Amino acid sequence: MNKYKGYFIDLDGTIYAGKKRIPAAKRFIESLQQQSIPFLFVTNNSTKLPKDVVIDLADNHDIHVSEDNVYTSGMATADYIEGQTDKPAKTSVYIVGEMGLYQAILAKGFKLDKVNPDFVVVGLDSDLTYEKLTEAVLAVRNGSAFIGTNPDTNIPKERGMLPGAGTVVKFVEHATQQESVMIGKPNAMILNNALKKIGLTRDEVIMVGDNYNTDIMAGINAEIDTLLVYSGLSTKNEVSKQSILPTFQIDSLDEWEV
Repeated sequence: MNKYKGYFIDLDGTIYAGKKRIPAAKRFIESLQQQSIPFLFVTNNSTKLPKDVVIDLADNHDIHVSEDNVYTSGMATADYIEGQTDKPAKTSVYIVGEMGLYQAILAKGFKLDKVNPDFVVVGLDSDLTYEKLTEAVLAVRNGSAFIGTNPDTNIPKERGMLPGAGTVVKFVEHATQQESVMIGKPNAMILNNALKKIGLTRDEVIMVGDNYNTDIMAGINAEIDTLLVYSGLSTKNEVSKQSILPTFQIDSLDEWEV
């Protein structure tokens, strides 16, 4: 197996299974830490702050990392906007989303504006209202650039498969007849920005995940090697039918030598 200088790693299904621990994942992360190999947890969840991810990993899964190891679609969205402007202090944004998304964008020095923003960013919002969607639709129709944090149509919760950020984005797309610039997996954008954050090149990193349609396709789209672990969503039968296979496939992260 190739020796990679850095790792991009999915969370749910790869590092844990909902509230259930995956012991091999803990050993995998500790092996990376022992060898001082940099890694980022690359997640489509724009609602959480990095500190929330760190606390959850420590308290519920006995995995101890820092906020620098977390890269959310909200952070990737903020990085994308930053790359589109040379005057952050004069760049305005309207946000449909939660605290994790707001903090990531405001940390860049952008200002909020719901009347005539330069960018409209739409993500998951558990307090979503018709008025919030209306403001987003009107701004996009008036010329604001339109960004979606991630295309997930559903999110698994105790109640079942709840509407995800992609469902909210689709509402605005349908009402404006405009496609958004989509940041999260399986699009390459989030991994392209993660490369800048980790400071490595495409051939030096590998994307690790359990979901072929998001994690692995993101790696394929970004031209990054991929490692599919069968600890979560995708099955061997499903993956065997794909035209492009993951670079590597394993049953457990214990099988992987970092």
